[in-house]
Amino acid sequence: MEITYLPADETDIAPILAQSRALIERYEDLVSIDRKEVFAWMARKTQKRIGEYRRILCNGETAGWVRVCGEGERTELDDLYVLPPFRNRGVGTATLRLLLRESDKPLFFYIFTRNTDAIRLYERLGFHVTETVSPTRAIMTREPGPA
Repeated sequence: MEITYLPADETDIAPILAQSRALIERYEDLVSIDRKEVFAWMARKTQKRIGEYRRILCNGETAGWVRVCGEGERTELDDLYVLPPFRNRGVGTATLRLLLRESDKPLFFYIFTRNTDAIRLYERLGFHVTETVSPTRAIMTREPGPA
């Protein structure tokens, strides 16, 4: 299995937004949020930042997308989406290992606390919950170094 990365472009916006929406609809407490506003914010962010995303390719096929950004003395993993046909095949693990090699800062991200499959993946790679920010979300962090 060959995993490569290309810069994302405007054609990636719709599928990225579809992945974002699916996660929110599956794991967020939909009663406590304004879905219309959240989805509008996601669309604005993705359109504005599309040049910061990387398309993840597995054997030449689009397998997902990733975006990281600087956050002071830490690096934020803002988005990591692996499409369903590519899950449990090492794509997420390989991408996370790449990000850990690329950064000399702690890597952190927000995660839905009910997304237990993702949490297990992150814990296997040395991430741990460092803060609970809401009933549905937490921050996971890992110090730099080999994964």
